[in-house]
Order: sequence, then structure tokens, then C-alpha cells
Amino acid sequence: IRAYQMRKITLQVLLLILFLPANAQEDALVKMSTSMGDITLQIYSSKAPITAGNFLQHVDSKDFDGASFYRVVTQDNDQGSPIIEVIQGGLGGGADAYTAIAHETTEQTGILHTDGVISMARAAVGTATTEFFIIIGDQPSLDYDGTRNADRQGFAAFGKVINGMDVVRAIQDLPADGISDSEYTRGQILNEPVRIYSMERLVTQ
Repeated sequence: IRAYQMRKITLQVLLLILFLPANAQEDALVKMSTSMGDITLQIYSSKAPITAGNFLQHVDSKDFDGASFYRVVTQDNDQGSPIIEVIQGGLGGGADAYTAIAHETTEQTGILHTDGVISMARAAVGTATTEFFIIIGDQPSLDYDGTRNADRQGFAAFGKVINGMDVVRAIQDLPADGISDSEYTRGQILNEPVRIYSMERLVTQ
């Protein structure tokens, strides 16, 4: 079964690389314009081709225009263990309309969950689609073999904030007493989601 799964994942990687634009394997800069201010991301396409390619495809297709940051996790409201600090955004309920991607672990990519890193939210391994989170402080429990998830596969990191961490921290400080659909996220849902007006690639020389 493992050999079959590996062949399947390898095929996914090859197909993604084959059909990506010619410059897709180069690291890209993305400007995220939000109602709290701008955040600039460096997307590590060369290190995490599947995850970065998926994110950039949504950026180029304008899927994230009108998305939001809707969840904040802090030292005081985290229900998991070890405690982490992140802000989470994406399409929310609209994520179900998109195809999940293969899971790229931090062991494969070398992109660890340090301050400012952006990573994909998921449930089971291989279910990530459009939801992402930005790390506040270093969070090694989210890396491969970390103990945050019982499967110890970690999350798929694919880029980093290079400008705008003040905006990220300001979002984390917003009131989060919104309605939650589970005990796990109680006290983490923003009263008023932060709108993501647009995401666009920045042209680099």
C-alpha cells in the first residue's frame, strides 16, 4: 500500500510540475491586501512545488479575492497541545469546492514552522485545499514528527511573511468570541473576519 501511495504522490508531483507555468518553480512574491493592511509573502515554489503551486494557482485565479482571516489561536484560547499561535484564513465553507492536494511534509521541504511562515490547514493527511495559516513565534510541534497531530505528519509549510508581521499580530489581537461549530475552536473565531481584498503576484526584476 505504501509503495502504491508513493507512486501516486510522485505522479501528482510530476503532473503538477508539467502543467505549471514556466516560471512557477521560481520563488514568487505575493501581496495580500487586507482590511487591516498589506502582507507580503515569499512563496517557496522551488522547495514545496505542490503546495506552493496550488496556492499560486488560487492567487492567479483570483480565488482568494474576497476571502478572509476568520480564526486566531493564542496562548489563552488554544484547545490543542502543545499550545500554538497562528492566524487562519482562506475561503472557509467555500473550500469544499476545491480539490485536495498531496501532503508535502517539512521533512521533504525543509521549511520549518518558524515565525512568519505560512502553511496549509488540514484535517487528515492529503485534505488541504484553500485554507492556510500564518505562524506567530516558532512552532516546532507543527513540523514533521511534531506532536500537535496524532499522525505526526505535521503541516505543509510553503512560504513566509517578509513584510507585514505587524498586521499579522494585529489580526491575532482582535476579539474572538464569534460562533464556533466545535469546542476545539471555541474562543478562536473572530467577531468580525478580516477581509482579504485581493492577492496578487509582485513582479520582481
